[in-house]
Amino acid sequence: MVINSLREWIEVLERAGELRRIRVPVDPYLEISAITDRVSKERGAANQALLFEQVKGSDMPVLINAFGSRRRMGLSLGAGSVEEHAGRLRELLDQAPPEGLLDKLKMLPRLAQLGKLFPRKVRSAPCQEVVLQGDDVDLGRLPVLTTWPDDGGPFITFPLCVTQDPESGKRNLGTYRLQVYSRNETGFHTHLHKDARRHLGKAAAKGERIPVAVVIGADPATCFASVVPAPPDLDELLIAGFLRQKAVPLVACKSVPLEVPATAEIVLEGWVDPAEMRREGPFGDHTGFYSLADDYPVLRVECITMRRDPVYHTTLVGRPPQEDCWMTEGIERLLLPVLQKQFPEVLDYRMPFEGVAHNLMILKIRKAYPGHARKIMNAIWGLGQAMFTKVIVVMDADCDIHDDREVAWRVLNNIDPQRDLEFTLGPIEVLDHASRAACYGSKVGIDATRKWPEEGFQRDWPEIITMSAPMQQQVEARWREYGFGD
Repeated sequence: MVINSLREWIEVLERAGELRRIRVPVDPYLEISAITDRVSKERGAANQALLFEQVKGSDMPVLINAFGSRRRMGLSLGAGSVEEHAGRLRELLDQAPPEGLLDKLKMLPRLAQLGKLFPRKVRSAPCQEVVLQGDDVDLGRLPVLTTWPDDGGPFITFPLCVTQDPESGKRNLGTYRLQVYSRNETGFHTHLHKDARRHLGKAAAKGERIPVAVVIGADPATCFASVVPAPPDLDELLIAGFLRQKAVPLVACKSVPLEVPATAEIVLEGWVDPAEMRREGPFGDHTGFYSLADDYPVLRVECITMRRDPVYHTTLVGRPPQEDCWMTEGIERLLLPVLQKQFPEVLDYRMPFEGVAHNLMILKIRKAYPGHARKIMNAIWGLGQAMFTKVIVVMDADCDIHDDREVAWRVLNNIDPQRDLEFTLGPIEVLDHASRAACYGSKVGIDATRKWPEEGFQRDWPEIITMSAPMQQQVEARWREYGFGD
């Protein structure tokens, strides 16, 4: 099922019983966030997407927590679960290069199908039903939330920011928070290691500014694609097309030389001059701590386009669990086939919610040689955004890494701390407040695998205690006879 717009997304969630409409007046200053924080931490049916229909100071409803559960992640991406898309990706990656004419002919339908996933241009679009320019540009029309008490101001927290490489012209779609300063100015919070910062660096070297388009309220596949850690030269809109199994329609912006998803609710068009910096923050971040105030470039908005009666889409970040935790899990499941293609020994991996994506990764491998766990640690630290992983734990193939108790039991029993901890220095996530310097610090890998003699372990490694199968079957058969059960 293809979901073409945020409005269709709302309908899908509501039909599935995953949306709650809040019809009483609510305040975008802290109140919506306090409600959402409570709901996002509920279990089961109480955790729903929220549509606030009467927001003080604005005539726009607010959608939040739409990705905030495993079920909603699947529904939003048109599948039973993200694993279905991972299976499609695995099939694609497993395709061997065609060797003969017959193989090449067999590949044609698949290539034609992939060709249909590239973004396509349209001449007119719902996102431009209303156009505001000049003095009519006013970000105060938007119900931008102030999410936490010590935030530096209201922040647009789910903006899909479109930029282009000034040299190659290649497009990037990334999610960078925007603090609203005035009716037409925001901060542009792109981190040191992100693609938009690279674009700004190239523009700065030429003494130029860059055009930016900010999409608020796209279809769910496009929203999700904007946070996927894709390689620099891979268009995130192609990822969205793959997830939708249908191309994303794009329309040319009114005032900047960029293109945006045609079915979006709201689009901000403007320019960022890398030489113009302003204090941004603090901001209650996904780590559960406030990220400190710092200087970032300013986005000057020259044009706002929108649908008639637009819906404002946003998200809340803070101490886990929040909506972004489920998005991170979706990324984890989607990219497992990619990781396994490069490192076939990896059987599974997991980034627990409490690790806030970049603090903890647990992997299980099919260990094949001495030092294998350390090889994987260093491979992960050299792999794109995974370079920020502060703690990597490597387990054997027979460990259920999705069971926290089993992981803790095995790690604590299997390691000699001095021998099995691998420390290194390197790039650190900018939001890590504990590192010795901004964006630079130490990381640790923990080898919790069974140790081999070649690794210097000369003692016998004990077997895990398990009851014999015949006795387990006997006890199961006599369980009621013992007086247990109903």
